[in-house]
Amino acid sequence: MTDPIDDKADDTASDNKGDNAEELSFAELFESYDTKISHELNQGDKVEGVIISIGDKSVYIDTGTKSDGVVGKAELLDENGEFLYKAGDKVTLYVVSLSESEIILSKALSGAGKATMLKEASQTRTPVEGKVTGVIKGGFSVDIMGKRAFCPVSQIDVKYVENQEDYIGQTHHFLITRFEESGRNIVVSRRDLLNEEIKEKQKVFFEKVKEGDTVQGTVTKLMPYGAFIELIPGVEGMAHISELSWSRIEKAQEVIQPGDVINVKVLKIEPSKESDTFKISLSMKQTSSNPWDSMGSAFNTGDQVSGKVVRLTSFGAFVEIAPGVDGLVHISEMSHTRRVLRPEDVVQAGDSVQVVIKSIDMDSKRISLSIKDALGDPWTGASVRYEVNSVVEGRLKKREKFGLFIILEPGVTGLMPASNISNAANPSDFEKLKPGSSVQVMIQEVDEDKRRLTLTSPDQKEGDNWKQFAGNAKTKTSGTMESLFLEAMKKKKDTK
Repeated sequence: MTDPIDDKADDTASDNKGDNAEELSFAELFESYDTKISHELNQGDKVEGVIISIGDKSVYIDTGTKSDGVVGKAELLDENGEFLYKAGDKVTLYVVSLSESEIILSKALSGAGKATMLKEASQTRTPVEGKVTGVIKGGFSVDIMGKRAFCPVSQIDVKYVENQEDYIGQTHHFLITRFEESGRNIVVSRRDLLNEEIKEKQKVFFEKVKEGDTVQGTVTKLMPYGAFIELIPGVEGMAHISELSWSRIEKAQEVIQPGDVINVKVLKIEPSKESDTFKISLSMKQTSSNPWDSMGSAFNTGDQVSGKVVRLTSFGAFVEIAPGVDGLVHISEMSHTRRVLRPEDVVQAGDSVQVVIKSIDMDSKRISLSIKDALGDPWTGASVRYEVNSVVEGRLKKREKFGLFIILEPGVTGLMPASNISNAANPSDFEKLKPGSSVQVMIQEVDEDKRRLTLTSPDQKEGDNWKQFAGNAKTKTSGTMESLFLEAMKKKKDTK
């Protein structure tokens, strides 16, 4: 059983312990408060504080002193007019004015001030607010807290200034680089301040962004070998032309233009050999899936598809059949009707063509295509279209010592041997033909497999007509007529 006296003693000890804890806490708080008092700020001081709270128009900052700081919310908006901070974030600001209860902070000194403040600002490199009032020789006239300052044209921006008038009326933050003659000679630079801001943003960028990340950037310049893309001010990367699109392109401007905002994948970040910056390799095409990944289900051998000629070589033409997927039409697969020596004799870059897929090699990502298979082989069915002994009209292609080549249709050419010409009823009719002249011929023999077609004259000499009549008679006559014909042929043979 517990003694009540002991319980009371325990309670008293517990109360004393609580008092000690309270005293300790109070001591710590007092020490902290005393520490803050000892770190008083002065006008123009640079302060790195932590955001305590965010209001509709003001942001409150823990300055590390007994008084909290306040800055206009509008001053912390980014270049797109967005407020990206949250409670707990650190910000770097400058003391504009202060009282016992409040410290007014800003990103730069502004308002009506004295020459002593400007001199201190030049010594401490404190940004000051200024308005560009006009263009003068070599630069700009800037109003800094009621005093006239000069900003060289090379110091107004980090980029090349094409039109100075564009800056008139703009208000910016500047650093005072020269303060002489009690403020009668003031030179300022915005470029130095921008470079400092850029370095800070670069530091944050490279801490967050790693190889393999996808980021947004703006196209700044196009070159024959690719495109330069600004990721943040002062940080630029390059996308090689082969990384701009899965499709085969000749020029970067086929897919992008300067000023375009695009997503890119960071392929590599490495220190530059020329300076203390980084060389960044980017890819636009790798932000989307590789079209070859779906090739197996999209196309099959034997399919006839339409495509666009994207590139010509000495051995053929590359035809794009899907975005980023192109195949080769070898020069031997371009025409059934003629012998092609140069691809440009058949197609030109940009032409739309029908092709047949002959083979697909997924491992090496190669596709073999054929234009002539899509057009069809004119020799297919030639033996049906050109029956032996039938008379057709052709056109003289060329004359050789051994005979005449006569075109019956595109891709189908027959030969009339010299012997058949001499056996014609009027050989001179064939001898005076010129290339392109029309002529009637008779089909003597057709070999579809070997692509050979032998022609003769429809009006052969009498002896040859008997041979022709004999060929026809075997299939078209019978009875007495057939007997008479065979007997006449036998007699003719015996007399030789």
